[in-house]
Amino acid sequence: MQEMLKDVVRTKTYQSVIYKNRFLFKDKVVLDVGAGTGILSLFCAKAGAKHVYAVECSSMADMAEEIVKLNNFSNVITVLKGKVEEIELPVAQVDIIISEWMGYFLVYENMLNTVLYARDKWLVKDGLVLPDMASLHLTAIEDADYKEDKIEFWNNVYGFDMSCIKKQALSEPLVDIVEQKQIVTNCQLLKTMDISKMALEDASFTAPFKLVAERDDYIHAFVAYFDVTFTKCHKLLGFSTGPKSRATHWKQTVLYLEDVLTICQGEAVVGTMTVAPNKKNPRDVDIMLKYSLNGRHCQVSRTQYYRMR
Repeated sequence: MQEMLKDVVRTKTYQSVIYKNRFLFKDKVVLDVGAGTGILSLFCAKAGAKHVYAVECSSMADMAEEIVKLNNFSNVITVLKGKVEEIELPVAQVDIIISEWMGYFLVYENMLNTVLYARDKWLVKDGLVLPDMASLHLTAIEDADYKEDKIEFWNNVYGFDMSCIKKQALSEPLVDIVEQKQIVTNCQLLKTMDISKMALEDASFTAPFKLVAERDDYIHAFVAYFDVTFTKCHKLLGFSTGPKSRATHWKQTVLYLEDVLTICQGEAVVGTMTVAPNKKNPRDVDIMLKYSLNGRHCQVSRTQYYRMR
């Protein structure tokens, strides 16, 4: 929880959205989905919301209630402990739903389904969902040192072949910070989600990509990250979790390739990425990558499967 609050990019963006757009919140009824410590609810109350319902299903709800009291907002903020899908709201409708629902890789262990449930059940016609836009992006990196250290290691462990573990290691995406200098290609938009209109099924998708090399280099992994935008503000606000932006607690998601791709400037890796919840455990995310490169030094065509768990 402290890590999330100290994530300046995340918390300051929400604070700016709320404080710089008080006209959106003045005298409005707000629902904070997955409130945690209640920080977003406190911002809304301070910005002049008529009432804020802060819903949190973990024991953090008790802390949030205490924090609301400490800051003298008990008359404006009601903390409700429980699941959004199970609680009763004391009102029939709300004007605004605010939530920090995004997970790693945008959709891993996220609360999007909960936000959409709340939207369909309580949001007034033309009400606001904040943030209202999220997008997933892909790029490719050179990462020889890490791949050698963490994945190729299994080829020879004290003289023994343990390469079966390498397959497992390759199939698990790594959440880590990527340095900007590692980026070899352009960044490609894979998917945009409009949270105010989308259906839950829209979070599963197949998207094409074309990553063009900006220099001669090797590619060891694809890297996915997301951006979030608040388009209903007086001035467009948002943040990116990409490697060219200030680091957040979401970091980036690294998908290592079985092959090392040798690529020349101007050559392109083309393919598709398919993302869907795992059938057995919907909290896990299945990712299928189909990619091919037809370059001067490297011709490859492959399909790889990953599972975020």
